[in-house]
Amino acid sequence: MSRLLVVQNHRGGGAGRFGDWLAADGLSLDVVHAYAGEPLPGRSEHDGVMVLGGGYLPDDDARAPWLAPTRALVADAVERGTPVFGICLGGQLLARVAGGTVRGEHGEPEFGSTSLTLRSEAGADPLFGGLPARVTAVEHHVDAVTALPPGATWLMASERCPYQAFRVGERAWGVQFHPEAGADRVKSWDAGRMRARGLDPVELTRRAELDEPAAEPVWREVARRFAAVVSVVAT
Repeated sequence: MSRLLVVQNHRGGGAGRFGDWLAADGLSLDVVHAYAGEPLPGRSEHDGVMVLGGGYLPDDDARAPWLAPTRALVADAVERGTPVFGICLGGQLLARVAGGTVRGEHGEPEFGSTSLTLRSEAGADPLFGGLPARVTAVEHHVDAVTALPPGATWLMASERCPYQAFRVGERAWGVQFHPEAGADRVKSWDAGRMRARGLDPVELTRRAELDEPAAEPVWREVARRFAAVVSVVAT
């Protein structure tokens, strides 16, 4: 069974349904709770790497000292052609180590179910090729990638945040959105914090529940494809 290293950067930021799907498709997930001080393993011990979200910038080493070894691990994986999937902070970290730019509190924040547009460059992509031209996903971010790494393939965009999905090299993907999060995750968000941002938590949940039947199969397919990439590379 192929082994996937999962780096969790926040107590409430687990792999969720995406992790369940990857496991169902034959991957063994080794979750490192980095935020709790669990050490990262050696760089060559796994067949793939997934880095999850968290409330940090990719180089916020003072508050999150585990990010430095995580960056080294991802950079090594990209160099060796090991499959990588980065979500939110994880996607920003991938962009950062590959030579892109990430800025804190940049542009308009995105919270809740958000419309994404598939770009033409995604046509031949192993994960995003053939997906619907428009689909929704849950967002929860104020920071953003502002410049893609040199040579990266730009795959998806939203109205407020252009760089929603991209690929570095042949097997490393970063996304700004949360394919692991469904309407239940949105419902669990702190209502006071949402209201402080001028958002209606009830409406956020309602919108996510309406969008989920169409969105969930899309991200389930992306998980299946990523598991297949990891499995093929491992053989």
